Amino acid sequence: MIQEFKDFIAKGNVMDMAVGIIIGAAFTAIVGSLVADLVNPIISLFMGGVDFSGLFVVLGDGEYASITEAEEAGAAVFAYGRFIMAVINFLIIAFVVFMLVRAVNKTKKEEEPAPEAPKGPTQEELLSDILAALKK
Repeated sequence: MIQEFKDFIAKGNVMDMAVGIIIGAAFTAIVGSLVADLVNPIISLFMGGVDFSGLFVVLGDGEYASITEAEEAGAAVFAYGRFIMAVINFLIIAFVVFMLVRAVNKTKKEEEPAPEAPKGPTQEELLSDILAALKK
């Protein structure tokens, strides 16, 4: 059983998947910073300084100045701003992944040699066939 486990772990697919997960986690942090530190301020600038993550509606009684204050008070909040930010994050991540896959695919196409044209008969073979046909 231990040997089977070692064989399973040693397979290339499992190691590739583990590396992919680790890189994906690091990539998520990079994209999160991209969105929070670069994209959100630009969007806020065009939207008049609105921070989407702070948009919410209190479900029930009470008025709160911020979503943090409402949550600390135990109020039920409909945090639609966080949802908007999650959608923006998803779209940015999807676009960046698309661009990476596109670049990798271009690189693979450049590395692969062009398929050879199918080989046909040589000029000498064609001439000998024509000569044989004329002799008949």
